[in-house]
Amino acid sequence: MPDKPKIGFYWCASCGGCEESVVDLAEDIVMVADAVDIVFWPVAMDFKKADVEAMEDGSILATMINGAIRTSEQEEMARLIRRKSKIVIAYGSCAHMGGIPSLANEFTREQILEYMYQEAPSVVNPEKTRPMLEFKHNSQTVTLPEIRNLVRTLDQVIDVDYYLPGCPPTPKLLKAAVLTLLSGEYPPKGTVLSPDEALCEECPRKESKPTDLAFKHFYRPHQILFDNKKCLLAQGVVCMGPATRAGCEALCINGNMPCSGCFGPTSRVRDQGAKILSSICSNIDPKEEIAIDAVLDDIPDPIGTFYRYGLASSLLRKKVMED
Repeated sequence: MPDKPKIGFYWCASCGGCEESVVDLAEDIVMVADAVDIVFWPVAMDFKKADVEAMEDGSILATMINGAIRTSEQEEMARLIRRKSKIVIAYGSCAHMGGIPSLANEFTREQILEYMYQEAPSVVNPEKTRPMLEFKHNSQTVTLPEIRNLVRTLDQVIDVDYYLPGCPPTPKLLKAAVLTLLSGEYPPKGTVLSPDEALCEECPRKESKPTDLAFKHFYRPHQILFDNKKCLLAQGVVCMGPATRAGCEALCINGNMPCSGCFGPTSRVRDQGAKILSSICSNIDPKEEIAIDAVLDDIPDPIGTFYRYGLASSLLRKKVMED
């Protein structure tokens, strides 16, 4: 009997939702478990770094890595897994585009450390103590990973073969990806494993979207009682649907909440935030500068709104500095 294909999962800078999405396969997880040999999944099973190091290079068929790259340990593990895997899939928004962790790129590393260990309201640290990267005691040396000065997408660190978008990817997309791997009929390298069309195309409110939106003001979701049949943009709520790839089954829209953009852009969009910003600005009703500014002031956090999941992969990306 031939050996089962070897599969791995790994977790970098993310919330853990992508790991939960594997469990969300429900009864289909039995199909996956029967069809593959999971040789590395440290969040669920007792695997060590040494186990991966001992494997032959290229011996794992595919590893799905979720999470952005923030620390030296995550970078090291990503490079190790890349050597051991024939295929690497950037699994979820954080690996794909940087995700919510990459919003930290608005600040310097020093600003983040100073706030977390000295200035946060819950912190009492008069000595201004911070974790040490290395500590020696009784001839033993203990080390901690280094926080890099920038959050990066997975493909800014290693070569990535495919992308499975979403925060997290849906069980339907994960199942389709696993079946594709098992079939041996792979799509072109670099493919995002989700429909290459805007979310508006699968939105259940598509028919209610007007051709002329004419924004006079914007509401945040907690400021308005939504009409659950009407396009959210038409109700004055920022919805990322026109700039976001389909494939999520419009889960947020069906929950009467606007799309926040977790599936990233289609192949025809270079910068997701710039795309939706361009669309919104071209549909603002007032034409005088002061009135336009008043409308835009209704969006209090533009970067967090337009680049919630994609700051690390956007045109606003910083340079990587080795320090």
